[in-house]
Amino acid sequence: MVSLKSHSEIELMRAAGRVVARTLRVTAAAAVPGVSLIELDRLAADTIRAAGAEPNFLGQRPHRSVPPFPGVLCLSVNDRIVHGVPDDTVLREGDLLSIDGGAAVRGYHADAAITVEVGKVDAAATRLSQATKEGLDAGIAQMIPGARLGDISHAIQEVAKAHGYGILHGHGGHGIGTSLHEDPHVANEGRPGRGYRLREGLVLAIEPMYLEGGTGDYRILPDQWTLATADGRRAAHFEHTVAITADGPQILTRE
Repeated sequence: MVSLKSHSEIELMRAAGRVVARTLRVTAAAAVPGVSLIELDRLAADTIRAAGAEPNFLGQRPHRSVPPFPGVLCLSVNDRIVHGVPDDTVLREGDLLSIDGGAAVRGYHADAAITVEVGKVDAAATRLSQATKEGLDAGIAQMIPGARLGDISHAIQEVAKAHGYGILHGHGGHGIGTSLHEDPHVANEGRPGRGYRLREGLVLAIEPMYLEGGTGDYRILPDQWTLATADGRRAAHFEHTVAITADGPQILTRE
């Protein structure tokens, strides 16, 4: 069921969003060659808790067959698309790293992701990252009262198509509020003018995931969480938690 948020609820989500934005900024600054993913995850945990918030990724479990998620961040390097488990992998010069994190304040959630360059990367990595951010911006621009969910999906799809990138099959954004994942699902591909009509108070996590190889095929790694590209090429991921208001979309995951 789709839940619309009041002004006070949105403000609590904005407070959580500020914590998420700060955590991503601090973690991105520490993502340099020689640093391990588990070190970044510990830094994020300390940052979230120091702000008086709770990490909301830790212990997530979509169904019984999947083990509880062991970190506070999803850290996905190069061909890892999303849901990368923090481990002892050490970052190297030229890596492309997706940092996806969330936090809750007084039971209200926020969720965001960025892709960062580790040291100096090649031009193709920069293009992929910039295009994915462009797709996020295009999707957010459609978040106005009276528009349709398919307008968001189509905007994200068209940016990927224009740049020749694939879109991760079967995954996308989601509603968010008193739960990390709520209705509706927000596909990253779709037809304009279709689907749920957008209304004031709806809060969505918009998250394009573009794949360098031009297809959306993926594989699940043995940890049962990490999704990686089927062809071994790179991926990028950006995300914001955004509220629909009468004055246009409001990004809640900013400091």
